[in-house]
Amino acid sequence: MAFPVDLRRCQALGLAGTAALALGGETAGALPVRELLDPASARGALGLVGVYFGVVLLIAAWALLGKVVRGPEPPPVRALLGVLAVWAAPLLLAPPLFSRDVYSYLAQGAMVDAHLDVYAHGPAQLGGPLADEVAPMWQQTATPYGPVFLAVASALSGLTRGDVPAGLIGMRLVALLGVALMAAALPRLARHSGADPAAALWLGALNPLVLLHLVAGAHNDALMLGLLGIGLVAARGRWHVLGVVLVTLAALVKAPAALGLLAVVALRGRRGLGRTVLTTAGVALATTAAATAAAGTGYGWIAALKTPVSPHNWAPTSVLGRATGALLHHLGSGLAPLALPLWQAAGLGATVLVVLFIWLRLKPGPVYALGLSLAAMAALGPAIRPWYALWGLFLIAAAAPRGAVGPRVAAVTCVLALAVLPGGGPPDAAQVVLAVSGGALAAVVLWQAHQAAHAPVLGRAA
Repeated sequence: MAFPVDLRRCQALGLAGTAALALGGETAGALPVRELLDPASARGALGLVGVYFGVVLLIAAWALLGKVVRGPEPPPVRALLGVLAVWAAPLLLAPPLFSRDVYSYLAQGAMVDAHLDVYAHGPAQLGGPLADEVAPMWQQTATPYGPVFLAVASALSGLTRGDVPAGLIGMRLVALLGVALMAAALPRLARHSGADPAAALWLGALNPLVLLHLVAGAHNDALMLGLLGIGLVAARGRWHVLGVVLVTLAALVKAPAALGLLAVVALRGRRGLGRTVLTTAGVALATTAAATAAAGTGYGWIAALKTPVSPHNWAPTSVLGRATGALLHHLGSGLAPLALPLWQAAGLGATVLVVLFIWLRLKPGPVYALGLSLAAMAALGPAIRPWYALWGLFLIAAAAPRGAVGPRVAAVTCVLALAVLPGGGPPDAAQVVLAVSGGALAAVVLWQAHQAAHAPVLGRAA
């Protein structure tokens, strides 16, 4: 017999999950260096168990909510937006989770505020307490982000005067703005694409990856995707120029959104295609020039797109490059140092071919084609993180044919949601055991709840 589900139960279960996440993050999250605990300490271990307990509860709540959404009486969009707000609420004041990138954002904003070239130097050039919070592997790394995001980070730096807690709250509010824009765009894009708005919101905004990495992790991908989604909404109507501006601004947060300009052109149809292309290109170039001038950061972001990735990155092309390099080194070949860059170049070439195949041969709707293209870029690129999956998933949720990809995407989501430890660092065996213990504890609690829901009531007439 199935576990009884309704919207209120799903909302309560997800709230319990994010509350456990926030509580566990107080000792196991990506804390400021002065507050970091030894993961082997009792408090650190308990926090790690609590975080993974919460993650599994959240995944269960999301999966059960999917049954409600796909049921005979799906909840209205407004009710789902309420669920999203309730689930996100405990994470608002929680410490950063699953990544220390938010500290890099704050340091880069302070560098711009101090008139240091973020495209030539890493946060170590800034020095001081804020730079100390940045993960060691990124201390000497120039930023790959565009002038729009750096302008936001710089403004936040000026407002908070380098105060880390205030900066963290500010960055989370920026991420929440991005998530709110995503949630506003999804139902509109779904209706335009002939998809179910409620299902799109469930898969694209209530997704655990959104809550874990865009809200709890405060990643700037939220702002990129929010601007991209609203830009596509504008472009499909009478506001083509506004759509181009918004999509260009999204690309000036993070470069992958530039693919959205293809969808903006395609949404206008074939009539007057040449004029549409010229208008789109002209508006995009003008927006880029204006945003770059306003930010005052220059055009170093173009060269910075080749910013190196972590040597421990698990992108397929990077894994193949490291394995090939190790084999060549073992064989005594002098070509070993070339293996990794060659595999990464091959991945970028494969991305181009896949994108061309999607747009020229498959020819799905513009929004769906863009989602598939961004998914290919994330999978075949030189770097991959769990939240990169949201680049494509967000738009696939909005435009995929009914029943085409939902279950498979949901399965990938559940795996990726469990892939990173809350401190953002590489795991060791003890931490993996603690994380598995937390998830197993949540599974036991869910099973006991299932059993209690179907236990016979004493005194009931036979």
